[in-house]
Amino acid sequence: MRALLLAAGLGTRLRPLTSTIPKCLVPIKGQPLLDIWLDKLTRASIGPFLVNTHYLAEVVEAHVKASRYRDRVNLVHERELRGTAGTLIANLEFFQDEDGLLVHADNYCTADFRAFVRAHHERPPECLMTMMTFRTDDPPACGIVEIDARGVVVGFHEKVAAPPGNLANGAIYLLSRDLMHVFATEFAGVKDFSTEVLPRLIGRVYSHETNRVLSDIGTQRMYEHVNGGSDTHA
Repeated sequence: MRALLLAAGLGTRLRPLTSTIPKCLVPIKGQPLLDIWLDKLTRASIGPFLVNTHYLAEVVEAHVKASRYRDRVNLVHERELRGTAGTLIANLEFFQDEDGLLVHADNYCTADFRAFVRAHHERPPECLMTMMTFRTDDPPACGIVEIDARGVVVGFHEKVAAPPGNLANGAIYLLSRDLMHVFATEFAGVKDFSTEVLPRLIGRVYSHETNRVLSDIGTQRMYEHVNGGSDTHA
């Protein structure tokens, strides 16, 4: 299964660390974040990979060229950021008309991806994709999902003041080939996955909850928390 790793973020909230290091390469417990993703996904029999670049692209390119995964990683440079959905739509051919994984690779995640893939294969037949979810201590800062008894997403609330629950979107998705076809025909011009895609797929998204760590490291506080914390939720 092929995977698109979104890794072009500016990391402005992590400066000065990201003044010279792209966000996708910041060290987590001594290892560059992108390497953590490539290691974890490869062990789960996922790959090859497409990684988009923008900020400090030459640093990412040099890192990948020296990586043991260099033969399994293709880079695509964006002079102007396309957005999370825009990058996917521009690179649909990479998936070769098969199911694929879409990852916001500026998150730190210790989830079991083999279990995630199994859940995707066992999803209800009307669901076009499977979303990884987790329980958050800060619901207003996340996209919160509501699910029915089968785990199908029936409501989505993107960073609202008083969301109905704490089951959060982990921004990691398994996309069916059927959904890829929908993207190619019905989502022209769309840029953001959370605000422009997910609301149009209510009732057709399956939720797989992980109890492992899944954290956005976009702030200094969260970055320090992840580096000093355990790899499981309390």
